[in-house]
Amino acid sequence: MATYGPAPTQEASNGGPPSVKSEALEESMKLKKEISLLNGVCLIVGNMIGSGIFVSPKGVLIHSASYGLSLVVWTVGGIFSVFGALCYAELGTTITKSGASYAYILEAFGGFLAFIRLWTSLLIIEPTSQAVIAITFSNYMVQPVFPTCIAPYLANRMLAAACICLLTFVNCAYVKYGTRVQDFFTYAKVIALIAVIITGLVKIGQGHTQNFDGMFDGSSRDPGGIALALYSALFSYSGWDTLNFVTEEIKNPERNLPLAIAISMPIVTVIYILTNVAYYTVLPINAILDSDAVAVTFADQVFGVMNWTIPLAVALSCFGGLNASILASSRLFFVGSREGHLPDYLCMIHVHRYTPVPALLFNGVMALIYLCVEDIFRLINYYSFSYWFFVGLSILGQLYLRWKQPNRKRPLKLSLFFPIVFCLLTIFLVVVPLYSDTVNSLIGIGIALSGVPVYFLCCYTPAYKRPLWLRRFIAKSGLLIQKVCYSVLTEMDTDKAE
Repeated sequence: MATYGPAPTQEASNGGPPSVKSEALEESMKLKKEISLLNGVCLIVGNMIGSGIFVSPKGVLIHSASYGLSLVVWTVGGIFSVFGALCYAELGTTITKSGASYAYILEAFGGFLAFIRLWTSLLIIEPTSQAVIAITFSNYMVQPVFPTCIAPYLANRMLAAACICLLTFVNCAYVKYGTRVQDFFTYAKVIALIAVIITGLVKIGQGHTQNFDGMFDGSSRDPGGIALALYSALFSYSGWDTLNFVTEEIKNPERNLPLAIAISMPIVTVIYILTNVAYYTVLPINAILDSDAVAVTFADQVFGVMNWTIPLAVALSCFGGLNASILASSRLFFVGSREGHLPDYLCMIHVHRYTPVPALLFNGVMALIYLCVEDIFRLINYYSFSYWFFVGLSILGQLYLRWKQPNRKRPLKLSLFFPIVFCLLTIFLVVVPLYSDTVNSLIGIGIALSGVPVYFLCCYTPAYKRPLWLRRFIAKSGLLIQKVCYSVLTEMDTDKAE
């Protein structure tokens, strides 16, 4: 695999010895560690709490069929997610590379499976999820402008495109700008959910507990239905791996990565459970199942003239979630390029701002392309199988490395109970979509397998054996992108890599 150093500076390119300025520049051509503990907590919480808890937390309720069982499922889902997050905390402090599951699969199982993980993210997971988040943001922003009719399709997509472009620009400017945006919008969405929770608790204090009478009556006894309810809950908790995508940019990652995970997971779990309790206090089960946006229906019931705050909160939540996704996925493409699985220019960083501008622009362009797909929400169904398969594979890699490298330095070392339980859980999460949504799961598998010929042509085959037109195109486009983005090749900060 390719390893890269910074591009030579002008002072060093004349045949003479490099100047002191050149050496200083060369030393600094790495991603900067600018993500603090607070930034890390906001990244995880902001990405986990998306629009789902506001709009459609009914997936669990549909399959559990009672308030009591649904709250149990939400609790169990939170506990299992904590298991996965703790496993990633160990992996992130042991393998100090950005890229999350891609980096861990690469370390444990080699380039082929890591490339398939990268290919799936590039082709479907990241651009599709970002396009969907942007469209949801747009829907709630234009809703007040078109209160009695459906907003024009073009206006909706243009606003979504503007949102993606704005956040891409912010993250290109400075890492700190992206983290400040993330901090602000995470505070906003958490405050909105706290308002919902407090309202629900006040209602309970006033004696409005009739919806909880016989709260387990009618609970589903079908193992398949309960499995689907748990699957819906676990999917709502996804996003706990966000900080592992930017490990190389965390200040003191051996301390702050596991600590951020330990702080974030209880916060999100408690918020999710109490928010559902608030919904269940005010709304009967039929009202929740019939609602297209549960939080909006809740606000109409209890907030009166202030009911406009919830659609705004949904939009802010989507904006913050999209920012976290852009920040994380651009680092995935950056690391993939540095490992030789994507063109070299995607692992360049701006010479002054130290941000991966080409990777951010590539991520933004892919999301904009998927905005052009009219039935974009259908695409989201294709990747459930792949997403959980690769998460499980990375945890399996943790067990494999424990066996193959028992003496490797591990700042955080969990009991084997945690990765074993979570590996068993991911088998369940891979099997459930195959059972419940077979066609879409098979399409997702096909998309992943489409990366096999690409890997053998562009990664496994030596460069000199690749088609001449492909080599020329990559070289010329790489030079152009380097000039336009004012970027140079970089390398991983290996000071604490071992």
